[in-house]
Amino acid sequence: MENRTTLSYFLLLEFSETRHLHLLHFFLFFILYLAITTANLLIICAVAFDRHLRSPMYFFLMHLAVQDLGIVSVILPKSMINSLIETRHISYFGCVAQVFLFMSFEASDFSLLTVMAYDRYVAICNPLHYEMVMNWKACTEIMIVVWVTSLLYGMMHTTGTFSTVLCSNVVNQFFCEIPQLLKLSCSGFNLVEAVVLVASVTAGLGCFTFVIVSYAMIFKAVLGIHSEQGRQKALSTCIPHLIVVSMFLLTGSFAYLRPPSNTPSYLDFGLTVLYSLLPPLFNPIIYSMRNKNIKFVLSKLWRF
Repeated sequence: MENRTTLSYFLLLEFSETRHLHLLHFFLFFILYLAITTANLLIICAVAFDRHLRSPMYFFLMHLAVQDLGIVSVILPKSMINSLIETRHISYFGCVAQVFLFMSFEASDFSLLTVMAYDRYVAICNPLHYEMVMNWKACTEIMIVVWVTSLLYGMMHTTGTFSTVLCSNVVNQFFCEIPQLLKLSCSGFNLVEAVVLVASVTAGLGCFTFVIVSYAMIFKAVLGIHSEQGRQKALSTCIPHLIVVSMFLLTGSFAYLRPPSNTPSYLDFGLTVLYSLLPPLFNPIIYSMRNKNIKFVLSKLWRF
């Protein structure tokens, strides 16, 4: 490559050379994308159009649905189009945009899951102070902080990733994933991105610890509930939340911290699907579809 600093495009992962398998990949990703977008759009419509869903919890749920929509819309359509027309190309600036938007939405998603854990802690452990602590001004300020810091986080990752000279343009993943891009570096080590990754892991572990402590306090309060039905309801709500947060953090950390293989790997692909696509699919089910108020509003919208 004559000029290694100027790449005009990247080549994404090729699932197969067979046309039928390309169509199978397109179909599977299309079904997954349709399920995720439908579920999250239903949540957004329910909260936006029903005045009874005006509490902070539903306010956060709507923003979580927007973020989940953003995550899948950044990475899946391009992969589906490539499979449909049997190409692997993504432009350089398209790859930069994917990294920036994907990391921004992922950061905002995890940050909001942390905020929602705190919201549930206040609601269950300090119900008398809930309206004072989680008032609309505080909720709006929290969301502004979440979005601004997430965009800055995405900008830092993008800058760190593309600040190095790349010796190849073959990305062994179905979208421009940072670990796969970093292994293309001519120097083999990117100090800027290494610092950003260390800061990311530290912040992620801090958020995860905060979530664990919040739910530990919630479980302690739940055990004091005399009603067996009340305890089961609270536990059935909290445990799935912890599963989603744990899966999001553990698979994401493992995918970003393990040395990426030099050849396409089913493990790399599986981990990427776990942390990037499954949380946007499960979040609407766990946080919203099991909620009686959400289901009631959705049934009204369906009849309308």
